[in-house]
Amino acid sequence: MTWRKAKELASPLVRRADEEPADVLTRRPDYALVGVIRMPETRRSPVRSIFRRVVGAVIALLVTVVLVYAGRDGYRDSADGELSLLDAFYYASVSLSTTGYGDITPVSAQARLVNVLVITPLRVLFLIVLVGTTLEVLTERSKQAWKIQRWRSKVRDHVVVIGYGTKGRSAVTALLGDGVDPGRVVVVDTDRNALETASAQGLVTVSGSGTRSDVLRVAGVPRARAIVVAPARDDTAVLVTLTARELNRNAKIVASAREVDNVHLLRQSGADSVVVSSETAGRLLGMATTTPSVVDMFEDLLTPDAGLAIAEREVEPEEVGGSPRHLSDIVLGIVRNGVLYRVDAPEADAIESGDRLLYVKRVTPASP
Repeated sequence: MTWRKAKELASPLVRRADEEPADVLTRRPDYALVGVIRMPETRRSPVRSIFRRVVGAVIALLVTVVLVYAGRDGYRDSADGELSLLDAFYYASVSLSTTGYGDITPVSAQARLVNVLVITPLRVLFLIVLVGTTLEVLTERSKQAWKIQRWRSKVRDHVVVIGYGTKGRSAVTALLGDGVDPGRVVVVDTDRNALETASAQGLVTVSGSGTRSDVLRVAGVPRARAIVVAPARDDTAVLVTLTARELNRNAKIVASAREVDNVHLLRQSGADSVVVSSETAGRLLGMATTTPSVVDMFEDLLTPDAGLAIAEREVEPEEVGGSPRHLSDIVLGIVRNGVLYRVDAPEADAIESGDRLLYVKRVTPASP
């Protein structure tokens, strides 16, 4: 039974998931997706941020002074009729700080110097304390809207992880350990705490249910190269897989199942690979009672940070025609035209051009 047939059998569920809600995400403009999509933020120290703002304010002040002083013939000073450089600084400072003019104005050079060096900075500090938070929020929303617009126009061949529970986090850890750029990983979930955790890792996050096609479209599923389906429930995984496969016929879809009885449903729904979490954990638990060292080796192979890891690479030109058993690498299998052949299979006796090798590599831990 094909995934289309599975789609027909699950049509009542799919119709409920595909029914357009009152506010369909795909109809929103990019700026209205702030809060739904969250782009990773660049971390800066508070001191550096304040320093940059002060430098910007000083530059604005100096530019104003130059403009005022260059056109000083067009200004009139009620004190002495002439506009000096100090007067230009005074005029620029009171103008930029929106102080304006009152019935009491400094007329001596000393008073105006104090106004420029002391009173104006105090006014700026007052404005920062009074409206700084509001301005920061508005600025952050504008930055997020710009980042979202830029990201949506360029995102291609990325990985979408639907569900950021224990399985989803482990999948992302493996991806990052294999060298995938965090900016190329998109996490879809409804849990705010999970999304906060993902955003802290530098991942793009989308808030919404993976069973909704508009949420998956916003996450870029139609242009993704791989989709990881890792919700907490198997029935949800089936519906997510159906929806994702309908949006993208070519992506590699890897789904997680809690029970082995649901593997065939996920495959019929369009999953290319299915990992059974309960069965795999049960096997490891059973092996640990008799051969704990084997379990330790599995853990080492599955941990990408240090020790040994399973990897895939292209064959070198000088390796074509030879046997994978004679290579310096420990080869586990050959991937040929998308099909995996174990190293003991007859098809793996000789390496062909275009093959990819599945092998065991040594991982050097990163320096602290």
